[in-house]
Amino acid sequence: MKIKVQTKSGEFEYNCEPGELLLYAGLRHGLTLPYECATGTCGTCRARVKDGEINLEWADAPGLSYVNQEKNELLMCRSTAPGDCTLRVPAEVSEGMGTKTVPGYRKGEIKNVRELTHDVVSFDVDIDSPMSFDAGQFAVLDAVGVTGGRAYSMVNYATSADTLNFVVKRKPEGKFSDWLFDNNIAGHKINVFGPLGKATFHPEEKKNILCMAGGSGIAGMMSIIARGCDDSHFADHKGHVFFGVRTAQDIFYLEEFSSFVEAYPKTLEVTIALSDEDVTPELKNRFPMIKFQTGFVHTVTSEQMAGKYENILAYVAGPPPMVDGALRMLVLEARLPGTDIRYDKFG
Repeated sequence: MKIKVQTKSGEFEYNCEPGELLLYAGLRHGLTLPYECATGTCGTCRARVKDGEINLEWADAPGLSYVNQEKNELLMCRSTAPGDCTLRVPAEVSEGMGTKTVPGYRKGEIKNVRELTHDVVSFDVDIDSPMSFDAGQFAVLDAVGVTGGRAYSMVNYATSADTLNFVVKRKPEGKFSDWLFDNNIAGHKINVFGPLGKATFHPEEKKNILCMAGGSGIAGMMSIIARGCDDSHFADHKGHVFFGVRTAQDIFYLEEFSSFVEAYPKTLEVTIALSDEDVTPELKNRFPMIKFQTGFVHTVTSEQMAGKYENILAYVAGPPPMVDGALRMLVLEARLPGTDIRYDKFG
C-alpha cells in the first residue's frame, strides 16, 4: 500500500508491505523520518493520521504517553496500515541518508551465548546478509512470542559484518530480557532491523572523544573504541571512557578495556565508577591499565574531566536516570553545545 507523509519540508510517498511498521517502511526507503528508540518507548516518531486507517501493534507501548490518540496521533514505530493512508509528521524530512547505510530486514540466528555477570549476557547474531554500520549504531531485535522489538547497540564494528555482537542487561519485568535469560536461546531464530541510530563515531571528524556509559549502555561505546583503535584515531587524539556500575561484581569487559589501553596508553584512558561500594586494592592491582573510582559515573566524569573538554565529542548511553545526569553535567558544567553530544534514547 501507499503511505503519504506530509512534513515541514514537503510531501513524500513510499510503499509499505502488509503488516509492516510505518516507520521501518519509510526508513528502508531512505526517508529521514524522526525517531530515537524505534521500539515504542520514546515518542519521537509521533505522527497524526490525516486519511486512512491505522492498526496499533503494541497497545502498552510506553511512548504512547507522548501522543494524543483522541487527535489521531500515533507512533510510527508501533503502527501498521491495512490500506493507503496519509500522515502528518511535524519534522523536517529528506530523501536519502547520505553516507549512512539504509536500514533493512535480516534473518538471524543466535550463537555464542556468554554470561558476563549474574544479570548481563553477551551473544552473537549470525545474519543472512552482511550489514554495514557506523560505530555506535544499533539494531532492533524481534523474537517470536515476545511483543515488540527491542533496540540494542552493536558491540562489534565492521564495515561489512556477517555477525552482530550484543550485550543485554536483565531488566525487572523486561519481557525480552526475561526471554533471553530464561531460555536456552542458542540456535534461536530472530528478526533484525537495522542499522539505526545517530550517536555515531567518525574518525574523519578529528575530535577527542568522551564516552560515558552505564550497564549495558557500554555496548555502543565498545564499538566506538574498537573503531578508534582500528583506525589509529588514538595515535593523535585522546579518548576518555567512563563506565558506571554498582559493584565490582557488575563489571565486565575488563580484559577488553585493558587491551584497548595497552594499545594506546598515552592517549586512551578507561575509568570504572562503582556507585555502591569502595574500590579494593585487589581490583586495582589485577587491572593496572584501568582506573577505578567510587561514585556515580557522571559525578566521577565531572571530577576527572575538569579542564579537558577541548575539541571533544561526547557519547552517552545507559539507563535513563544516568543519561539525564550525564546530559545535565555536559551542558551545565562542561558547556558543550548540543552538536557535540550524541546519544540515543532506548529507555
